[in-house]
This record gives sequence, C-alpha cells and structure tokens, in this order.
Amino acid sequence: MRIARLLTLSALAFATPSVAAPPSRPAMKKPAQKQPAEEKPTAEKPFDLEAETRAWHQKRIANLTSEDGWLSLVGLHWLKEGDNRVGSAEHNEVVFPSGAPAHLGTLTRKGGTVTLAVQPGISLTRAGQPFTGGELGASEGEQDVLALGSLRFYVIRRGDKLGIRVKDAEAPARKQFHGIPTWPVSAAWRVEGRFEPAANPRKVPVPNVLGTVDEMTSPGTIFFKVNGEEYRLDPVQEGPTEPLFIIFGDLTNRTDSYGAGRFLYADPPKDGKVVLDFNRAYNPPCAFSPYATCPLPPPQNRLKLRVEAGEKRYGDH
Repeated sequence: MRIARLLTLSALAFATPSVAAPPSRPAMKKPAQKQPAEEKPTAEKPFDLEAETRAWHQKRIANLTSEDGWLSLVGLHWLKEGDNRVGSAEHNEVVFPSGAPAHLGTLTRKGGTVTLAVQPGISLTRAGQPFTGGELGASEGEQDVLALGSLRFYVIRRGDKLGIRVKDAEAPARKQFHGIPTWPVSAAWRVEGRFEPAANPRKVPVPNVLGTVDEMTSPGTIFFKVNGEEYRLDPVQEGPTEPLFIIFGDLTNRTDSYGAGRFLYADPPKDGKVVLDFNRAYNPPCAFSPYATCPLPPPQNRLKLRVEAGEKRYGDH
C-alpha cells in the first residue's frame, strides 16, 4: 500500500521515561502529498540551513493551502454495499456540504467497484470533460476526481473499506489558515544517523487513525545519537531509490507538538549514513482535519526524548 494512502485521533501514550535533554544548540547562522526535496549544497553555493529550511517550509505551506491541499478536506464517507445516495440533503447516506445539490445522484458499491448514477441536470466534470455517470477508479494514482463548482470528490480505498473523500476549495479551514508555529532552526537537530539495512526489506505493522494496522515495507533501521544517547527509527520506503518516510513520536507530543506524532522524510542511505533533519519534521494531515486517514508511529518509533525542532502543534490539535 502506498504511503500516501495511509493517513477521531487518540494522543500517543508513553510510559514515563527518563527524559533526555535537548541537544545543545550551536549559534545559528544568519540566515540559513511527498514534501519538497532537500536542495543539495554545491561548492559555489554553501549549505545555509536556516534559508534552506525556510524555503522548504514555504513550499510545504503552499502545498497544504492549495485548492486541493489537505486544508480543503470537508468530508469522508465510507460506502456500504449497495446504493448510497449523494447530496446535501440530510437523509442521504453521503451528505455533501450545503450549497451542493440536495440530490446529486447515487453511488453503488458492488464489492470492490463503485459506480455513480448522476441525477439529470447535474453538471459534473472529470478531467475537465462532462461526466454523466459510470464506474469510478479507486486505485491510488488511478482515481477519478469529479468536480462540481468548488467541490472535488473521489473514491479512496483503505483495506477492504471504500469511501468518498470530499474537498472544497472554499473550506473554512483553508480560508482561515493562519500558519504553523515552528521551533527555531537549529543545526543541533540536523543529525547524521547510521543505517543498518535489513537482510531483506521487511514488513512492519503501522497503526492508523481508523483503528486498523497496515503492513508497510521497511528497508532497515536508522540509529542516531542525541547528547550521547542512542535512539532508533524504522523508516518505510516505497522503493530502493525513493526517500525514507519516518513516522515518529516524541515527548513534545504531550504539550507542544501534535499529539499523534509527526512525519519526516530523509534521502536514501548513502555509504551507510542517513541525514535526519528534524527541522523538517511536520504535522500529518490529521493535525488539520478529522477527515484524513493518517498512519501513527509504530511503538519502536516513539522516541523517549523531546525533539524541539520542526513544526509545533497547530491550533488546539
């Protein structure tokens, strides 16, 4: 299952550990749906951590706030077998936001397939072309996104569940977005780790907010040190040349960062090393919307230290 497909929440529970102190911070330089890739330094352009982090975060915010970004989520409706009526009327099984037609049509689920019969007079488009009804693709990368005014909706598959995800470019969460607080950029939180590959890529169980567990492929384990103490993280990866994706929790989840953990990408291992730049740790979609289906940190990725880097908690989440 692709990582992007795995996205209610309960805060992560940690045993009471001895808290590791945050790493000492050297003087900061002036200025230094996947997240933007890290730009590589060159001899002509030395790496400026603060500037590079700022540029990365600007792109991250641009993605988040785009018309079809995570802030536009306004609904997630799981389909029952058989007919599911769609529209803004409350008696529908799939209730769209007010402003949508009261009776848009009927979604019919038969096993793993979903078809939509559209009510006469409703003007839907698919890829810019009129859509009058038919089967809707549900596989990742092959989803049929239907448009109606500012609304976009499509089928998602989560295990044996099929649902309709609804986005609205006029969503209040998007219109009222006020930025994400972050910790100051610090070179102390850009650490080099040792990568120990698995003999064969192994499947690791990753829980999610739906209460189920997904099997994801992990190529190995990253070991790194903070203030002399060693910690470990199991990344997941879609392919040997793809970035490492790390779902982790830490002790800041209790008070300062999102309660269900954060995400981090890292470049694939090189010469047995992986750079973990926690300045780029970011909140999962579930930090902004109850309609996302985020993965949660597996137990081995719950760090017993405070990672005071990257994004902090957004709003009251």
